Amino acid sequence: MKISFSPASLPKSGVLILLVTEGEALSGLAAEADGRTGGQIRRAITAAGFTGRRDSTLDIVAPGGSFSRAVLFGLGKPAALRPLDLELLGGATAGIAQALKTDVMTIAADLAAGGLTPVETAALIASGIRLRVYSFNHYKSKKPEAKELREVTVLTADARGARQRFAALDAVADGVHLARDLVNEPPNHLHPVAFAERMKPLARLGLKISVMSPAQMRKLGMNALLGVAQGSAHEARMVVMEWKGGKTNEAPLAFIGKGVTFDTGGISIKPAAGMEDMKGDMGGAACVAGLMMALARRKARVNAVGAIGLVENMPDGKAQRPGDVVTSMSGQTIAVLNTDAEGRLVLADVLWYVQDRFKPRFMIDLATLTGAILVALGKEHAGLFSNNDELAQRLSEAGYATGEKVWRMPLAPEYDKIIDHDVADVKNTGGRHAGSITAAQFLQRFVNNVPWAHLDVAGTAMDGPRSSINQSWGPGWGVRLLDRLVNRFYEQ
Repeated sequence: MKISFSPASLPKSGVLILLVTEGEALSGLAAEADGRTGGQIRRAITAAGFTGRRDSTLDIVAPGGSFSRAVLFGLGKPAALRPLDLELLGGATAGIAQALKTDVMTIAADLAAGGLTPVETAALIASGIRLRVYSFNHYKSKKPEAKELREVTVLTADARGARQRFAALDAVADGVHLARDLVNEPPNHLHPVAFAERMKPLARLGLKISVMSPAQMRKLGMNALLGVAQGSAHEARMVVMEWKGGKTNEAPLAFIGKGVTFDTGGISIKPAAGMEDMKGDMGGAACVAGLMMALARRKARVNAVGAIGLVENMPDGKAQRPGDVVTSMSGQTIAVLNTDAEGRLVLADVLWYVQDRFKPRFMIDLATLTGAILVALGKEHAGLFSNNDELAQRLSEAGYATGEKVWRMPLAPEYDKIIDHDVADVKNTGGRHAGSITAAQFLQRFVNNVPWAHLDVAGTAMDGPRSSINQSWGPGWGVRLLDRLVNRFYEQ
């Protein structure tokens, strides 16, 4: 889809979206459109009792003039609109165009809202449109016959300024779409080796891409990660992505993703019902990949590292057993009581590697780690666990700003005692109670004193909450959250 910006002028074809402020008379392009149509727009407003209430719509078919239809979209009170609201507005208007089965849409977006300039408003609306217009139909033998939105024009007085402001938002949308693609891919097409191969082309954006084989990881002592993969025909991989946009020798920000490309549960096998969704158990890794793409595409002024541990958890004669003890890269021994608590084993080694190798300013890991977080928070918030109050607060603020919300959960010595073991240093499950918390306590044993946050995204990274800017099973959750965190608090 092509998004362009143009000075305000009425279109010659397609659907025209006019934004209407609640309780105010038509002005600007809306008034011009009404004049072009012989007053038909005002007559329709009167007949329908349309007031411009927020998110209300009025569809006017064949109003006259050169465009096929006009859709009035209620803004409510513009002063009350946040940046996120403008993105959601853009997504909603794109949804209208999709429902109308048009391939060309023009939206009049030359307005100030919520303390933002018309340039910022236009760029945010365009961002929402870009985020909404996504589909994953690579494996359909017959493509949908309905028209897809292929051309959008955003009308604003300062078209050049809006285009420049949109560039960074467009880069973030690219990262979101990459993450969505990865989560939506079938597991026979996106096993660990294939996932790693998909990361290599990101080097064209300026990222340094390193891929580690099982032999290299074994040499490092990453036996916790490798133990998860040993029952699969597909070898494990670890991918490290480095972006150097900050000061030379400045410690990087580090993002770590769980990448279990399919999770059967291993010997502790999952129930059959719903197991197909476990193709999304790499949602954390998908987010890290999308984030690193976004940072590189928009030339972020920061040093950052993304590391993803990629495995497939399968039952096999070679698979690890409940009761096995493995030695992690840290030297700590882990009793594997449940092979379906595998993501924390992967993260234990990747977290240790990243802190040891890169000495980062902070580490944030993302993982579809526990079903327990769904019980606690549903699909509206990701669980946030952290050893650093400042980092936790900044993540909360970024979540509010982007709509990718997080909710802080506790960490405490009392919970940590639950995962002590009589044979090994730690066990990989603390039982049914406080399951998300004991999983986070497990991870904390592998971060030392590095500022760290763990995001349990089991409820948000696959089949997460739908909105006007996401209609996909794989939502690409977390890319916008973390990009906002970086941009707001850490860029030079």
